[in-house]
Amino acid sequence: MRRPVAVLAVLAAMLPSGAYAEGPAALEIMQRVDARDDGDNRTARINMSLFDRNNRERKRSLETYMKDRGPDTLNLMFFLEPANVRNTGFLTVDFRSPGRDDDQWLYLPELHKTKRIASANKSQSFMGTDFSYADMTRRVLEEWNYKLLGEREVRGKMAWLIEATPVSRAVEKRYGYAKSVLFVRQDIDMVVRAVHWLSEGGRLKYLDVKSLQQIDGIWTATEIDMRTVRNKETLHRTVMRFEDVRYGQVLDENLFTLRRLERGT
Repeated sequence: MRRPVAVLAVLAAMLPSGAYAEGPAALEIMQRVDARDDGDNRTARINMSLFDRNNRERKRSLETYMKDRGPDTLNLMFFLEPANVRNTGFLTVDFRSPGRDDDQWLYLPELHKTKRIASANKSQSFMGTDFSYADMTRRVLEEWNYKLLGEREVRGKMAWLIEATPVSRAVEKRYGYAKSVLFVRQDIDMVVRAVHWLSEGGRLKYLDVKSLQQIDGIWTATEIDMRTVRNKETLHRTVMRFEDVRYGQVLDENLFTLRRLERGT
């Protein structure tokens, strides 16, 4: 059964208010999510569509590279189109240790300048999208408290509903979220939908994984929809479609350096 995306707009009101007493504990579920095999040495192309409140569309395309380095993850992406963002690059070192801030740099070719993203700015929009800089990294498990709310069906598959709240004001400030509810598909331990309550502005963000494919044995989100809503009105929406996803590629760590970031594509 496919539910229309519009159902996301009422999820906040539908969520159960009490803790769910049956099934595995919330932390156990999130530990399985954290341990899920998400592949390594991945390359992909992203076609991105940005929609304003009047549904006017802007398109962008990117190429991305990902490599695990021990428990940490290296990510590099370059914008290819349109011309006004070509060779803009984004480099992330995603640390898995609690309390250690991820390293992120944005290269702006028109200014010939590399900007380090400070922790205080990571809740801001990434390149005008509905994703923040913090959204571009994996959450550290220990930085959130979890509560199991219940279970729901998402596109014909049962999912746990997990409430996640930041363990400290510093974590909340970095992500910009006072609370999230995560929909974890039970058969593959993967977050396939989420509702985020922003700390400021009375806004919600709705994440929906609209397409999943198993590529080289790895469950991979191939279409992701994120929308920002206030008073049930969609203010902005971003759709990312992943193409030519490949795992097990030969990627040297030297690819994930500031020097390579500033060279562009």
